[in-house]
Amino acid sequence: MRVILELIRIIFLFVIIGGICASILEHVYSAMGIDSNKYGWSSISVFILFFVLFRNKLQFSGWYKGKGKIRLPKKVSQILIVSVIVLLIFPAILSFIKN
Repeated sequence: MRVILELIRIIFLFVIIGGICASILEHVYSAMGIDSNKYGWSSISVFILFFVLFRNKLQFSGWYKGKGKIRLPKKVSQILIVSVIVLLIFPAILSFIKN
């Protein structure tokens, strides 16, 4: 039962909250005059950030109490966070260069 509850929690976090954050990101891009349809891959950065947050913090506060709950290595976390920042800034840079 705990595994099912944990799966529902993961789905809620990634799909619902991640989707809302990706939607907010698209609105921010459109307010800046950036066509978010061209750079839809930048929404992936939200899900990468949630993955890092989940693996380093949120997995330890859930219902699942089994084995295999380890944090991401520090270097992997840093690489993923830097890639998130690059993915968030890259559409603005590309839009600036094209215009």
